[in-house]
Amino acid sequence: MNAVRRHRRLVLALAWLATRAGMLLLLAYNSLPLLGRGGVAREVWRLYHHWYGVLSHGAFPAHDPLWQYPPGAGPVLLAPALLPDLTYFQAFVALTLATDALITLTLARAGTRPGHSLRGTAYWIVGLPLLLHMPLVRYDVQVTAFAVISLLTLSRSTRACGAFAALGALVKVWPALVLLGMPRGRTTRSVWTSAVVTGALSLMGLVALFNNPFAFLRQQGGRGVQIESLGGTALGLATHAGWPGQVHYRYGAMEFTGPYVSAVADASLALTAVAFGLLLLWRVRARRWTDATPFDAALSAVLLFTVTSRVISPQYMIWLLGLAAVCLTARHTTQRPVAMLILAASAVSSVEFPVLYVDVIHSTWTGCALMVVRNGLLAAAAVLSFVRLWRSSRAVPATAHTRVLPSGPHGESQQLTAAHSGA
Repeated sequence: MNAVRRHRRLVLALAWLATRAGMLLLLAYNSLPLLGRGGVAREVWRLYHHWYGVLSHGAFPAHDPLWQYPPGAGPVLLAPALLPDLTYFQAFVALTLATDALITLTLARAGTRPGHSLRGTAYWIVGLPLLLHMPLVRYDVQVTAFAVISLLTLSRSTRACGAFAALGALVKVWPALVLLGMPRGRTTRSVWTSAVVTGALSLMGLVALFNNPFAFLRQQGGRGVQIESLGGTALGLATHAGWPGQVHYRYGAMEFTGPYVSAVADASLALTAVAFGLLLLWRVRARRWTDATPFDAALSAVLLFTVTSRVISPQYMIWLLGLAAVCLTARHTTQRPVAMLILAASAVSSVEFPVLYVDVIHSTWTGCALMVVRNGLLAAAAVLSFVRLWRSSRAVPATAHTRVLPSGPHGESQQLTAAHSGA
């Protein structure tokens, strides 16, 4: 058995090295037309590097409409200074690869525990390269690391779980959603207390160290409908029916402008509110938690918020791949088919950006078809994820055979139904 485990780990390690070498090779040829003509990597050496210069002087970019990130993003963008012998671009990519390796190791360690699986590790290793070289030049891998580590430390330390979620939320908000599926009782209280304390202390430290820490809030209200969002897909199709809208670069993204765009943006916000209400309803009515429920709930929550967002940038797929990988480490997860849909959506995402992004910008039939497929897969994944989460958390039937297992460091118990544990 030990020999088999060593063999599997070796295969996974070699797969990681091979796939990441391929991603670096694509980054080296990033200027090719099919790889975005240099546009994918430009965000680091132009935008991030510019922000680095501002942040290194103790202030956030207060008057930059492209700065839309919480104050925790500052230390992440300053981190390349830890490697002074490299250029900013080289250091950023090196740190992103190191973070990717940390996620892989964390998933692998979780996968070797009793009752867990290495499928999540394999999924992450194979899934991330589907996005080509883009993950190496976005800081979403670092954000995803906070969420992944938060969830996978739950069984060992509720305080660490809450702390990592809070730190991730300070960097890019969405990691706070991973706390929605915490088991009721002492686990929830401990996790949320740790998250609040860690978040408050960290925020106080950032406010003390930097000027204009809340400048990002001014840039959020003016955002419109990005062309790759669900609403953007509808507007792109509408252009073929005579709608006179246009695409402009605004707030760091290609957005539609024209009649009814504000109505579509308002509809997206309303759908996000509905999604949040559904998640709260699930939590109130849930009667059964397994070791996989917090993982499944995190993926479902982020999927729902992503699909209903006014913006669905390609790098958002990194978040979903990471959370799906966490789900797959648990043998009782309900999200296996959802993970496959996310994998397919990631493959389509790499075609629409950067390969055929011009078609998406101009809403050609090819570009519209790509967005319909990609967003259709994401919408299907979100609905399926929530439905399976809801069904898995129903009260256990009186006739079902159940067993009680300890859950987490506080010793709460959870029921697993033999007939439905793999639902």
